Amino acid sequence: MPPTDLTETTTDSDADDGEPSPRRGGRGSRKLVIVESPAKAKTIGGLLGPDYVVESSIGHIRDLATRKELPAALKQETWADLAVDVDNGFKPVYIVSPEKKSQVTKLKKLARDAGEVYLATDEDREGESIAWHLSQVLGLPEDTPRMVFHEITPQAIQRAVEEYRTIDPHLVEAQEARRIFDRIYGFKLSDVMRRKTNGRSAGRVQSVATRMVVDRERERMAFRSAGWWGIDATVTAESQSARAAEADVPRSFTASLISVDGLALATGKDFDASGGLGASGRVLVLDEDGARGLAAGLEGAALTVSSMTHKPYRRSPRAPFITSTLQQEAGRKLRFSSKRTMSVAQHLYEEGWITYMRTDSTTLSDQALAAARAQATAMYGAAYVPASPRQYNKKVKNAQEAHEAIRPAGETFRTPDEATRSLSGDEFRLYDLIWKRTIASQMADATGTSAQVRLTGTTTVDAGSRAVEFGASGTVIEFPGFQRAYVEGEDDPEAELADREVHLPPMAEGDPASLSDLDPGGHTTQPPSRYTEASLVKALEDIGVGRPSTYASIVSTILDRGYVWKKGTAMVPSLTAFGVVGLLEQHFADLVDYGLTASMEDDLDEIAGGEQDMARWLGDFYFGPGGTGGLRDQLERNLDAIDAGAVNAVPIGVAGDGQEIVARSGKYGPYLKKGDETVSIPEDLAPDEITVEKAEELLAAPSSDRVLGIDPESGLEVQVKAGRFGPYVQLGEIADGGPKPRTSSLFATMTPATLTFEQAVELLRIPRVVGSDPETGEEIVAYNGKFGPYLKKGSDSRSLQAEEQLLAVTLDEALALFAQPKPRGRNARGPLRDLGADPASGLAMVVKDGRFGPYVTDGTTNASLRVGDDVEGLTVERASELLAERRAAGPSKNATKKKAAKKKAPAKKKAAKKKAPAKKAAATKGAAKKATAPILAPAPRASDDG
Repeated sequence: MPPTDLTETTTDSDADDGEPSPRRGGRGSRKLVIVESPAKAKTIGGLLGPDYVVESSIGHIRDLATRKELPAALKQETWADLAVDVDNGFKPVYIVSPEKKSQVTKLKKLARDAGEVYLATDEDREGESIAWHLSQVLGLPEDTPRMVFHEITPQAIQRAVEEYRTIDPHLVEAQEARRIFDRIYGFKLSDVMRRKTNGRSAGRVQSVATRMVVDRERERMAFRSAGWWGIDATVTAESQSARAAEADVPRSFTASLISVDGLALATGKDFDASGGLGASGRVLVLDEDGARGLAAGLEGAALTVSSMTHKPYRRSPRAPFITSTLQQEAGRKLRFSSKRTMSVAQHLYEEGWITYMRTDSTTLSDQALAAARAQATAMYGAAYVPASPRQYNKKVKNAQEAHEAIRPAGETFRTPDEATRSLSGDEFRLYDLIWKRTIASQMADATGTSAQVRLTGTTTVDAGSRAVEFGASGTVIEFPGFQRAYVEGEDDPEAELADREVHLPPMAEGDPASLSDLDPGGHTTQPPSRYTEASLVKALEDIGVGRPSTYASIVSTILDRGYVWKKGTAMVPSLTAFGVVGLLEQHFADLVDYGLTASMEDDLDEIAGGEQDMARWLGDFYFGPGGTGGLRDQLERNLDAIDAGAVNAVPIGVAGDGQEIVARSGKYGPYLKKGDETVSIPEDLAPDEITVEKAEELLAAPSSDRVLGIDPESGLEVQVKAGRFGPYVQLGEIADGGPKPRTSSLFATMTPATLTFEQAVELLRIPRVVGSDPETGEEIVAYNGKFGPYLKKGSDSRSLQAEEQLLAVTLDEALALFAQPKPRGRNARGPLRDLGADPASGLAMVVKDGRFGPYVTDGTTNASLRVGDDVEGLTVERASELLAERRAAGPSKNATKKKAAKKKAPAKKKAAKKKAPAKKAAATKGAAKKATAPILAPAPRASDDG
């Protein structure tokens, strides 16, 4: 099937500036290579030498326009909010990003002066899309060379120059289809979220990921724990063979009671989520009395080995890393977030240390196989390397086997010892992990022996005899193989315990053994574990949702939007997430259906392969097959039917008085409601912890709202109330058409329960006039502001060290403060807590109280504490993670805008002084206008639908 015609035309006429089009064989002698990142440009520039100019586009140069960026003629269109002409083949309107205008101008000049232009953006769909947008904006010919490589080494770059291809229109289509789909989905559904819930946005994959986290929390909320008892004991082998081998293997080992009178003892796997016994058959559930009675009767009892079995143990290495497994393992072993992992991996790739880090292929090239095998042989010996290379077949849907796994770059790998000369901190730790995994993937299996023993005996309980059976198992690793280099981490602690090496003494059927140190113990079933970032990425991969380039952004988005917060490493959904997911499930079920969302990824893969038409696929989604039943119709049909109250209510249970308790996400935060009673829910209380008992406890807590007394001056009531931003005092009530009552926040050292009438009256004096400056006559007023207590005199201000000073500071003290130079910096006070050195950077970390709440800083990077974090409980590892994520996010948009504004002003001034000919100035102006004009892609040709 031919690709959709994505050739673009500008919405206004393109003036011919008289410059030749940049094409191969142009007027220059040096060749231009365009990549997307400055770091990548620097590395490749050093490899190609002086005959090449390597410049960066600094990421995407343009995107879909916003409504305000559209030309006036297009703003009147019904599809203007989308910037996608849904009625005419889903034509997108693109515009060069304002912050990229100067870079586009620079690239145009370099392209015109170059003898040849190469597009060398990343090899995935997003990279292909960036290359296509560059070719369109720069006016490059269709046969412009497209360099493709998955590692930045001299050999790989030279090969890419010699064996280039052209832009793949099918890959471009797939990426543009994803972008247009996400704009339509996000814009249309986000509007519904904001109107009907407290959600900020919706997205094709982010909503599914949020649903997965919410579903897991629902399972935890519905879970009912069950209890059982068991007995562990020390067993000592008494046979001659065990005694003879005691010097090498201890005769004593730990065994557990597994059956009584032939009936298996219940374990955790025998209970279901409701706390009842499942369909596993008849089992004996021991209670505390039964377990202690059995233990008392067994003390010193003799046992006999009823069976002893040995089986060979063999474990093979895991495949080299792909994007998802790298994120999972970095999360387990290094405590990295997905975003942090990909940021560090990006740096390693751009600096030539590893291969391309967005891949779903476990394939290794022949040269990589040879390098890994040679290095394993040199370091561990020939016995540790199998006779032939290991080949791994990835089981992920649509794995792109033409790509390679993530591995150290080059024909020979630099060892971690060699890497320490150039890498440090996060980069070294991640490179070390990738190197070990790659080497281990080509090493021999770990082998050994697994043994299992069963021992029987009898005990007397309540004058009766009962048959008991104990069991134990052990594994002995005789040849470690790949485990000399690397052992994969586990999300499940029980799985890690199962892999521990345990030695059992030599025993045979009929051998005697003795029991001692019997230890009865209680156990309870545990709810399903919450997702971590690593396990959520694995779950998304398992169901086929998302792709290597999107996993990190999916996780970051649901965290940044407030749908999920972290409790340690566990991902906890907010009540807002429950409302958003509930709305989508009830009214747009197919949009959060796991299978259908995964099939959308398959559709995009088919578009990338030229097997499906982009415009038709988008039409089926928005209008529906045959023109009905799509998102447009669903929105029109369902919007008025959505009951905001119902979708935002999370049932907790029925209170003792028979009334239903629900949790809701409100405008001012989460709260509980029972009848007419409401109470705020603490932000750090997870949904599964809101039981009926906890809800009743919160609802029964005395309200902080109360009348403290009558103000003697005004005769109005003085009240203390709970507000959105904390407790406050208020004078009088709000009356229709009347003035707003005077209010004042409580000091941090005060509580509503202990606040006195006298204290409240004092608080209502704030803002307090301290006096007037005798020199200028200006009043000095004490305020309790958003960022802390301060004094103000005219346009000048000074911070106070404590809120209590607001009521106590004298005029002389205030004048002395204003006489001193104004302290610089946002926080002149000392840190709230010292945390020590950041493991990643080595810089000292402290927690400070900032304008938006507490934050951690290392002196160069600041990161706000999130929901679930508190100053006293913040660990070094969590602080390091917050700082790493903030560094990975880069400068804020506001900071970028401020820098651009500062830089722009002198440039204008300088240009005004320049005496350029009028004709030249006009040409320059026209070129700039052309670079920033919004662009509209025409509809697909009629033949494309056939």
